[in-house]
Order: sequence, then C-alpha cells, then structure tokens
Amino acid sequence: MATYVVLLQFTDQGIRTIKNTAQRAGQAAEMAKSFGCEMKQIYWTLGEYDLVSVIDATDEQSFLAFGFALGSAGNVRTKTLRAFDKDEISAVIGRLP
Repeated sequence: MATYVVLLQFTDQGIRTIKNTAQRAGQAAEMAKSFGCEMKQIYWTLGEYDLVSVIDATDEQSFLAFGFALGSAGNVRTKTLRAFDKDEISAVIGRLP
C-alpha cells in the first residue's frame, strides 16, 4: 500500500455548501473504498488549506482514479504528497552508495 497526504481547498461550490462538509467527507471515504483506497484520516484545518487527508491506496492508478472522481464532484481542489513510513524510507536510503 502507498500512502498519500492530500491537501484540499474548497472550491466556490464547496464553500457554498459548507454545511454538508462532514457528510461529504463520509461519502468520499466510501467512494475511496470503491477504488481500492482507504481514507485513514481527514482534518479540517485553518490556513492555506481547508482540509488535510491521509489516504492509503493499493497502487497509483487506484489513487489517481479516486482523485479524478473526487475532483469531478467539484467541491475541492487537491495537492498530493506521496508519504513514506520509516521502513519504506529506510529501504530507499539502503540503496544509496
């Protein structure tokens, strides 16, 4: 499984319907499952980004398909960071000369 940190900002549509944001988050988590992904965490935040989510995906294609589906709903824009846990980064560093 690959882990991704997703930074989200509400679109105009998303902020107009802010009262439904918690419900939409639950729907997004269910949608993620249908693409072989798991939304591990979601946080509403102050600052440049409105939400931060941690998502595990079986592969990049599954995550990309989920991202397209989420974005096409029109409520958020995303920026994605691939995250590596201690074991994964240790394996990468172990490849260095």
